[in-house]
Amino acid sequence: MLHMRYAQPGDEAFWLRLDRHLTKEGFAQKVRDKAAYLLLKDKAPAALLRYNLFWDSIPFCNLLMVVEESRGTGCGRALMSGWEREMSASGHRLVLTSTRADESAQHFYRKLGYQDAGALFLRAPGYAQPAELFFAKELHP
Repeated sequence: MLHMRYAQPGDEAFWLRLDRHLTKEGFAQKVRDKAAYLLLKDKAPAALLRYNLFWDSIPFCNLLMVVEESRGTGCGRALMSGWEREMSASGHRLVLTSTRADESAQHFYRKLGYQDAGALFLRAPGYAQPAELFFAKELHP
């Protein structure tokens, strides 16, 4: 059984084990802002999602991570669908996400109905990486 809920302070150790980009302070902020979700599979943490607002108005999924043993079981799809419903219920009509061009997540997002929306090419020393592909999906009330 799958259950999505907001991240809570007690989730910090699990969260930071998977999310290597967020600090403890950043995690606490996401919890306060209700901008982080946890997906439980049979009452055990199986996936996480955090977002912010692009241009202060468009929900942007910064990170979707599924624990290895739960990949391919529908957890990522369930978490994205739940997040999209939450964003739609909050009045948003568009959501965004991105992934590196060398990662397979781009295929996952396209299967969920996300459309290519451009790319970012970072070449500055210390920031260089493969192209970051951006995706957009229209939400319906």
